[in-house]
Amino acid sequence: MAISDVARRNHDELFGDQVSTWSRTDPDLVEYFDNFAFDEVVSHGNLAPRLRLMVQLAALIGCQGHGEYEVILGAALAHGLTPTEAKEIVYHAVAYLGVGRVFDFLVITNDVLTERGVELPLPRQTTTTRETRFDAGWVAQERIVGEQRLTDMHANAPADEQHIQRWLTANCFGDHYTRGGLEFETRELLTFVLLVAQGGCDPQVRSHVAGNLRVGNDRAVLLDTLSQLVPYIGYPRTLNGLAALNAIAPPAGKDS
Repeated sequence: MAISDVARRNHDELFGDQVSTWSRTDPDLVEYFDNFAFDEVVSHGNLAPRLRLMVQLAALIGCQGHGEYEVILGAALAHGLTPTEAKEIVYHAVAYLGVGRVFDFLVITNDVLTERGVELPLPRQTTTTRETRFDAGWVAQERIVGEQRLTDMHANAPADEQHIQRWLTANCFGDHYTRGGLEFETRELLTFVLLVAQGGCDPQVRSHVAGNLRVGNDRAVLLDTLSQLVPYIGYPRTLNGLAALNAIAPPAGKDS
């Protein structure tokens, strides 16, 4: 199977003259993977190239794809992703994967940026203080889940779980969603990707399908995003994400 002209052109545009060692050891895999990932998948949908690379980076963090993350990060930086955007994708992942699974990606990102001559630390993107983070987080979380549901989440939590609800508002939303460097709508799309890519988060995926719809990322955007993830996270997790999308935002002509 020969690599198609479209796949070769898209691959070379991203990676230049970089040649995978797999082309020598595993030529069959390289041929059909490149034809799929860099022809069929890249040619599908309407995600802007930079956004496509951003969701792929988030997906690779979610599925713990360290080596591929490093490769895609280098390509993304060469094609307009800013160092701040790269770091913010990693920071945003901490709330959804925990620092234990994000630690190595921060190390990789810092190494890649340093090798490119980027001076660290980058300008701070924090917009809240310890005194304002809860209120700012409430505003951000309300945009995602809706006013009544957020009020109910806090009001109905058992006494011994109230701290979790406070942390969710102040930390997950107040510390993360309020940061600069990424648009709010992009952060919510990345949350959807991080949840789908790590698997086992079906209730949260459904919740953030609804959240994406609230902030303007419609079914088409979410479906295009899932489509771009297939080569990187595989079919089972992609199909689980598709099931969540269909449960909340069914295709036209289908009842919910």
